Amino acid sequence: MNAHVSAALSQPAQIAPAPAPELSAASLAFRSAMRKLAGAVSVLTVGQGDERTGLTATSVTSLSVEPPTLLICVNRATSSVVPLLKERAFAINVLRPHHEPVADRFAGKGGLKGPARYDGADWTRLSTGAPVLADALAAFDCELEDAIERHSHLIVIGRVVASRITESAEPLLYWAGSYRGLSL
Repeated sequence: MNAHVSAALSQPAQIAPAPAPELSAASLAFRSAMRKLAGAVSVLTVGQGDERTGLTATSVTSLSVEPPTLLICVNRATSSVVPLLKERAFAINVLRPHHEPVADRFAGKGGLKGPARYDGADWTRLSTGAPVLADALAAFDCELEDAIERHSHLIVIGRVVASRITESAEPLLYWAGSYRGLSL
């Protein structure tokens, strides 16, 4: 097992939440520029029963086809970090336009936390047992392969053990600070 994961899994409480620094002018300009990079909206889900939690993310990408691997960048301050490192399994659910309320719940809008974020949607499971949105555009069931601390985030690498798609569906996108649909 990789040293990054071994250390993180044996002592998950040692991953300190990132402080909320004041942003420099360069950081503010960077954030504004990154808002011009459209991205698919995904929800990372982890846990079982009352231990379920998750988060909304746009920083998900393919890392490798062989073996099938993806990465997601997760803010260290999120409450999902400790369960993610403890469970060692998670799912990435790529959302469709009608999932905007799901994206908002997993982003913590309305103060929802943990299992309450799962309300109002149909969930299932694939191989690892991580919750999978039944009608997601795509779902990737992953085992945690590595978690690398960098600045305010963890770079999470997941080995995809199962995936499925919904044919003839479109993605929910995030661009310029709001959700968008795909229009051709």
